[in-house]
Amino acid sequence: MTDDESEAIDAFERLGLTSYEAKVFIALHRLGSGTARDVASVTDVPRSQVYSVAESLEDRGLLEVQQSSPIRYRPVSIDEAEETLRNRFEQERERAFEFVDSVTRESTTEETQEDIWTVRSRDRVDDRVVDLLSQADEEILFGTRLTELVTPDIERTLEEQATNGVSITVISRNEAVRDRLGAIDGVATAVPPAHRDDDQRSGRIVIADEDSLLLSVVDDDDSETAIWSAGSLFASVLIQLIEASTATPESETR
Repeated sequence: MTDDESEAIDAFERLGLTSYEAKVFIALHRLGSGTARDVASVTDVPRSQVYSVAESLEDRGLLEVQQSSPIRYRPVSIDEAEETLRNRFEQERERAFEFVDSVTRESTTEETQEDIWTVRSRDRVDDRVVDLLSQADEEILFGTRLTELVTPDIERTLEEQATNGVSITVISRNEAVRDRLGAIDGVATAVPPAHRDDDQRSGRIVIADEDSLLLSVVDDDDSETAIWSAGSLFASVLIQLIEASTATPESETR
């Protein structure tokens, strides 16, 4: 079996076929049509198994059976098979997600869902920061003391949001961070209060629309861990506390 054929069989399995079904379907397309003996001769599917596999493929609408002696099998066209599998996939997808949606509605009526989430690893924190920034409609506060925590995606998202009219403030004691992000039109920069000078573990802060919040810390091994919350009482209270602790920063709009 070639690598390409093995990958095709794996793909068919992900579409819902068994390994034997995929092998028989491919074999019949290679043969054009054939008996169970013919199929078994070009695959590792035992002849005794070909009959039940072919019956299953017929039920799936992927092959036709000629009632001859011996019985012959012919696969449907590639286009027809593709359409059949696509329709089946859509039906199963709808069935699965309709059920998940129903149990989600049931759970939210009985208890409050988790409001604070934890994200670990630099890449995942990067993605969450971009996600929160991109969802803001009115106001963003972004802060970090480390230039390496300002990724190109974050910078690009801030620029896009500034263009969209979102009010953006970048807070950092690092002049390089303020200069880099302050160069974006519509972005204001600010220096945090002096009492935060000894803060050597902080990573990033994001506040979006007074509704969403992310706070991260950088560990000794340079890994990053963040907590975030959106649309929750926790987020609202934490945002108020943070805004109170960073009140009256020196700011400048560029």
